[in-house]
Amino acid sequence: MKKDVIIIGGGVVGLMTAYSLRKAGRSVTVIDESDISDCTSFGNAGLLSAFDKTPLSNPGVVLDTLKLMIKGESPVNIHPKLDYKLFRWLYKFVQSANENRLKRTLALFEKYGQITIDRYKQMQIDDGLDFDFHHDGMVSVFTEQESFDKKLSKYNFEDFDRFEVFSKEKIKEYLPLGNEKIKGAILFKRNAHLDPRKVMLELKNYLSNNGIEFILNERINNIKFKDKKVSSISSALNNYEAQTYIMCTGYQTLLADIRKKELMMTPAKGYSLTFTMDKQLQPKTTTLFADLFIVMTPRQNDVRLTSKLELGSTDTKVIKKQIDSIKENLKKYTIPFEMENVVEWSGFRPLTPNDMPLIGRDDEYSNLIYGMGLGWLGMTFAPSVGEILKDLVINDIENKKSDDILLFSGFYQG
Repeated sequence: MKKDVIIIGGGVVGLMTAYSLRKAGRSVTVIDESDISDCTSFGNAGLLSAFDKTPLSNPGVVLDTLKLMIKGESPVNIHPKLDYKLFRWLYKFVQSANENRLKRTLALFEKYGQITIDRYKQMQIDDGLDFDFHHDGMVSVFTEQESFDKKLSKYNFEDFDRFEVFSKEKIKEYLPLGNEKIKGAILFKRNAHLDPRKVMLELKNYLSNNGIEFILNERINNIKFKDKKVSSISSALNNYEAQTYIMCTGYQTLLADIRKKELMMTPAKGYSLTFTMDKQLQPKTTTLFADLFIVMTPRQNDVRLTSKLELGSTDTKVIKKQIDSIKENLKKYTIPFEMENVVEWSGFRPLTPNDMPLIGRDDEYSNLIYGMGLGWLGMTFAPSVGEILKDLVINDIENKKSDDILLFSGFYQG
């Protein structure tokens, strides 16, 4: 029997798309190669950082990274190998790091970031979901005087509803474990944070109880086409047919490769450490060590650190050297504290060179839709992307008829 909508991939984008489609009355099947209990979305920092935060691709990023490399504090590690796709991605990344694109990206982040925050709030009210959601801002901490001065030059006005430049006393209040090496900090009040694990488990449970079919521990490894449409997808065990197929496979591009669709994104390996610590030293809200690319998020029962950007790696294991590097870089700017009950994690995120997700209909096969490429911003934009993809399906429209696709999709942003 032909299904209505099949979503391939049960990460946060896949689940949020299923949520939006179910709310609109559509029948949805989610197929995932795991049991959706520890996928990449679970390793997210939980920071919803669409406001007043510089995207990865920004003017000066290359020079700033080189400076940190000299100091031994760089979060970036590029594995040298002869990979045309990676070199092409790096070239595009450097091209995208300009002032004009930065302005456009920041405006789009704010537009879709606000939709996301409103959506998370509404889901908790309407459906009783517990995301451990806190709309209490993000503290950007600066360990380099030059970068702090540069940020201050852009916030040399008063807007207490939007941000607050902290005094030394205020820094200590919000970050009790910080030491005297910290140059300054700014609270950006429109950002929020939540617990990614709770988001994934609560959402999966809600969808299961509200008519979404889950086919788990089954890897889709083939896709077939007929008459300018996807005719079926298949695993080693089964064949599936549907009216519409939505590809939310994260960094994995096997099906796109079969389709001969080159997606401008690369697997970016990141790390997280989740641990317990002295509650009196925990940060008051999510803290971004901006110059170190380290995020520290307080949660209900623990704290999570996320960091590192490894490009060109295919090693799925947690590398002790990288974990030690995160700890050592943070240690320089904190007073001594103990991490207990530490859980280490690493995973790959689908990173585009211009911070724009790859969303929208395939340009040849009309019933194939992409929902990929959100990188570290999966939690930040998944509800917005889910709504955009839902509108494509419900209204049966082409990309060119969707303002959101034309604005926010990397397929149309160069």
